[in-house]
Amino acid sequence: MKPAPPDPLTQEASKAGLWNVANILTMVRLLLVPVFGVLLAYDQGQSTAWRSVACAVFVVANVTDTLDGMVARSRNLVTDFGKIADPIADKALMGTALVILSVLGELPWWVTIVILVRELGVTLLRFWVLRYGVIAASQGGKLKTFLQGFAILFYLLPISASWWHWVAVATMAAALVLTVATGLDYVARAMRLRWSGTRSEA
Repeated sequence: MKPAPPDPLTQEASKAGLWNVANILTMVRLLLVPVFGVLLAYDQGQSTAWRSVACAVFVVANVTDTLDGMVARSRNLVTDFGKIADPIADKALMGTALVILSVLGELPWWVTIVILVRELGVTLLRFWVLRYGVIAASQGGKLKTFLQGFAILFYLLPISASWWHWVAVATMAAALVLTVATGLDYVARAMRLRWSGTRSEA
């Protein structure tokens, strides 16, 4: 009996090693996180110059997030490393922004804590079920990241108008709702994956 011919998509995916364009973009985003953090922390409300540069770095980092996903899908460069490193890079960037904004007194600490607990919990869940499979980002999770990014950007921009502040608050509130909802969804998905893995091994 002749073996089935190899799936060309599977073959191409297997050739997508660690050093591909999508993963490099993810690594660049990780490297930009401390740069962004230093620029934002150095601001101290004394000048808009540092805040503006921090905003620019934040935008560039988020652009790499969009690009690495597009490149990975269009060139079939989706790897397990990318599935894990990409959300970790997102969480590192968002977490750094949230913590420093709270330290500067511009964002309530409870908002930062809720988001960070959710993000840390989801990351731990991913590693907990890693031997059974990889939980890829859901559409809701991607929308959550999108809203979080815009909300943080609204907080970062050196605009003092009161109406702008309420735009930032409203956007962050929407992101917070999605953060909690998608967190619960990830818990359910992780439990299903873990349970199916246990059953298959029995």
